[in-house]
Amino acid sequence: MTHSFQLSALAYACLATLSFSNAWAQNAAPGVPSEIVITGNPMGRDSTTVPVSTMGRADLLERGQSTLGETLNGLPGVSSTYFGPNASRPVIRGLDGDRIRVLNNSASSLDASALSYDHAVPLDVLSTDRIEVLRGPAALLYGGSAVGGVVNVIDNRIPRAPISGVMGKAQLQAGTGNDERSVAGLIEAGNERYALHLDGFDRRTGDVRVPVSLDCTQPGSPANARRICNSASTARGGAFGASTFWDHGYLGASVNTYQSDYGTVAEDEVTIGMKTTRYALEGQVRQLSGWFDSVKARLSHTDYRHTEFFNGGPETVFSNKGQDLRIEARHRALAGWQGVLGVQTESSRFSAVGDEAFAPFSRTRSQALFVHEELPTAWGQVTAGARWESVRVESLGNPELDRFDEGIGAKKFTPFSVAAGVVFKLSPTWSLTSNAALSQRAPKDYELFANGPHLATHAWEIGNKDLGLEKSKSLDGGLAWKSGPNRMVVTAFASQFANYIGLMNTGEYRGEEGEPVGPEAADDEGVLPLQLYQGVRAKFQGLEVNGRQRLWQKVSTLDLDWRADTVRATNSSTGEPLPRIAPMRVGATLVHSHGPWSAKLGADWHAEQKRVPEGSVATGSYTLVNASVSYRQKLDATVLNWFARLDNLTDQLAYSASSILTSTAFGKSPLPGRSFKLGVQATF
Repeated sequence: MTHSFQLSALAYACLATLSFSNAWAQNAAPGVPSEIVITGNPMGRDSTTVPVSTMGRADLLERGQSTLGETLNGLPGVSSTYFGPNASRPVIRGLDGDRIRVLNNSASSLDASALSYDHAVPLDVLSTDRIEVLRGPAALLYGGSAVGGVVNVIDNRIPRAPISGVMGKAQLQAGTGNDERSVAGLIEAGNERYALHLDGFDRRTGDVRVPVSLDCTQPGSPANARRICNSASTARGGAFGASTFWDHGYLGASVNTYQSDYGTVAEDEVTIGMKTTRYALEGQVRQLSGWFDSVKARLSHTDYRHTEFFNGGPETVFSNKGQDLRIEARHRALAGWQGVLGVQTESSRFSAVGDEAFAPFSRTRSQALFVHEELPTAWGQVTAGARWESVRVESLGNPELDRFDEGIGAKKFTPFSVAAGVVFKLSPTWSLTSNAALSQRAPKDYELFANGPHLATHAWEIGNKDLGLEKSKSLDGGLAWKSGPNRMVVTAFASQFANYIGLMNTGEYRGEEGEPVGPEAADDEGVLPLQLYQGVRAKFQGLEVNGRQRLWQKVSTLDLDWRADTVRATNSSTGEPLPRIAPMRVGATLVHSHGPWSAKLGADWHAEQKRVPEGSVATGSYTLVNASVSYRQKLDATVLNWFARLDNLTDQLAYSASSILTSTAFGKSPLPGRSFKLGVQATF
C-alpha cells in the first residue's frame, strides 16, 4: 500500500462510510478477525485497515488450481489474465501486470510473468501454506508496482518457529478435465534450537477438455477435438530449508527450484520450458535495547530462465537474474505510535535472445526507504506511512538485433507515495474502514524500450522512453458486520490516474522486419498492428460485497455464502473503456457441515461484457456451477483429508473477458469444461 493523499474533511467523512479487511474465503471482519494477516501488517496485529483476503491450507486444498491466477479468481475483486490453463496472473480491481506485486514470503518473486500474458508465475499451490491478497493501493510497503494490490504466497521453507519432533504431509490428486496427476509432500523436523524443511511436488496434465470442438493443427491431435490444443503441461519443484533459533531470534536459509514445460495455447506449435532457482536468507532479532524493539532482514537471489520452442526447436530465450534485500526495524511506542522503518534494494538484469525478443537487454536497480505507523485508539486504529524510491532503468540494447540501438541509455525516477487509513469500531458487531492514498510508479523496462513483435498480444510493441511516473489517487471504504456465524461486508473503491501507462492502438501496421505497411496488408501473414506505450488519464471504480448467513444449526449446520463484485474502467483521455475488465459477477454457495463431513454447492453468474474498446471482443454472460465434498478422517497420529470437486457441472461454454486470448485467439480460448477432481491429503 502506498500513495500520497490530500483529502478534504467532507470527502474523508463520506469515504468513512465504507472499506474493510476481509476474506472471501474466510470472511474475517475488521475488528473481529479470525487470524493475523502478515502482508501489509508488519506490527502483527489481528486487524488491518486495507481490504485483504486470505486462503489457508483448507481453501488451497479445495480450490487450488495449477496457476496462481485461477486459484485466486473469484476472491472479492480478483479475476485472472487466463492465457489458457498454464499461464494466469491475478487481476485485482481491473489492474494487472506490473501493478500487481507478487511476493514470496513478503520478498520479491522475480520472474517474467508481468512481461507477457503467456509467461507463467513460477509458484505452485501444492507447496504453499497460505496466500494473502491485499486489494487496492498496497504500495506503502511494497513499492509502486503494488498500486493495484499485493499477492503474498507464504510457505515454511525457512522455518520461523521451533519444530518439536517430526511432522509432514503428503497429497495425491487426479482430475478428469485435464487428466491431471499430482503428488506433493513435505517433511519437517527439529527441536527448540534447530529445524529442517524438505518439500517437493510433481504435477502433470494433458490437454484441457472444453464444451466445443476446436480446430487443432498440433501434431498428433485430431483435426477437431473438444480440447484446448497445446494445453498440456508438466511442473515439478522442491526446496530445502533450515533454521537455527535462540532466545530472541532466528536465522534461516533455503534453496528452491521450479521447472515447468507447457503449451502456450495461442499457437499450436509453441511450447515454453521454464526453470527458476531461488536462494533465500532470513533472520530476526527481537527484544533489543534502545529505541528499536526488533529487526528483521530478508535477502534473496533468483535465477529465472525460460525458452520458447517452435516445433521442438528453441526460438527465444528469456532470462532474468536479480537480488532483493529488505530490512525492517520495529520501534517502540512514541507518543502512542508504533511502527516500522525499512529499507529495500532490488536489482535485476533481463535479457531476451531470439527473433521474437520484443524488449532489449536491460538492467533495473531500485532503492527504497519506507515507514509504516499505527496508532491504536479506544475506538479503533489509525495507520499512516510513506515510501520513497530511487529507480534506474537502463536499456543495454541487443547484440543480435539493431532495432534496439536507438533506445540505449538509462532513465531515472524518484517515485514517492503516502497513504493513510482508519478503522472505526462502531460496536462489537459493526466496523467502518477508510483508506486514501496517492501512488507513483516508475515505468518498467519494456514500457520504455520495447520494439518488436509480441505474439502473446498479437502486436508490434513500441516503448516510449519519454514516459514519466505513473501517478494515481485512490480511495476505498467499507462497512462490515459480524454476529456469530453471520457476517456481511460492503466495499467501495475508486482510483484516478493522471498518467496511466497502457499499450494503445495507433491504427498503423508493421511487417515482419518492423517496416511500415498499409492497412490493406493487415490480414497478410507476419503483419501486426502497431501499439505504443502511452500515458493517459484513467479512472477505475467499483463495488465488492460478500457475506454469510446461517440457515440451520442443529447437529449439522447449513450456511449460505453470497458474493458480488463489479468494476468500471475508463480511458478518460478518449472516453473509451479500458480493455480486459471483468464484468459484474454474482454468486452464492450452500455450505453444509456435519461432523467430519462438509459439502458445498454453488453457482457464479458472470454478466456479459460489452463495454470494450475498439478492437476488443465482447463476451456473453454465463453461469458456472461447482460442487465439492470433503471428509476428515483421523487415524492415530495421521489425519486424512479426502476431497472431491466438480467444476463447471453443466459444462457451460464460456469466455473470459479479462483474457487477451478472447480478442487475439477467440477460437482457442474457452474456459475449461466439466471436470471432476479427487484427492487426499495426509498430515502427520
